[in-house]
Amino acid sequence: METLECIRTRASVRAFSREDVPENELGGILDAATQAPSAGNTQEWHFIVVKDAEQKKRLSEAAFGQGFVASAPVVVVVCADLDMIEKAYGERGLTLYACQDTAAAVENMLLAAWDRGIGSCWVGAFNEARVKAAMVIPTNVKPIALVPMGYPKENPGKPARRPPAEMLHKERWE
Repeated sequence: METLECIRTRASVRAFSREDVPENELGGILDAATQAPSAGNTQEWHFIVVKDAEQKKRLSEAAFGQGFVASAPVVVVVCADLDMIEKAYGERGLTLYACQDTAAAVENMLLAAWDRGIGSCWVGAFNEARVKAAMVIPTNVKPIALVPMGYPKENPGKPARRPPAEMLHKERWE
C-alpha cells in the first residue's frame, strides 16, 4: 500500500477476528515502531507484547472496561524509560519528549499494521498504576499507550476529517 493511502484509510479498529497475528507480521510492525524519530535518538521506548488471555483481561480492566482490549489477539503496551530520557533532557524529556517519542513509535505501529491488513487502536485511557502492576513494569518506566491489534472483523470506515484549511495558519495565528 502506498504511504498516503495507508494514512488516509487507516481507522481505529475495535472488533477483531479470532485469527492470530503471525509472529513475522508482529515483528515487522514492532520494527517499524523502532524506526520512529526520538529526541536525540534516545529511543527510550519499550514494547510489551501481550497474548495471554488473563493478561489481556487485566489490561482491559485497567483500561476502564474497554472490552475490545481483551478481545484483540495481541496487545502491545508501549512504554517510555524515564531515566533514559531524563538523563538526556531533564524535565523537558520527562514532560514532553517521552510522550512525543513514544507517540511517533505508536503511529508507525498503527500504519505498519494497517499496511499488512491488521487493524489496531491507540488506547490512552487507562489506569497507569494498574497497567504497571499487571505488566510488572519497573518504577522508572511509564506506560504511555495500549495498542490492541488483530485482523478486523469489518472495516470500520474512516471518520470524517476537518479540512486542513480550518487548522492552517500562516506566519502567525490569525
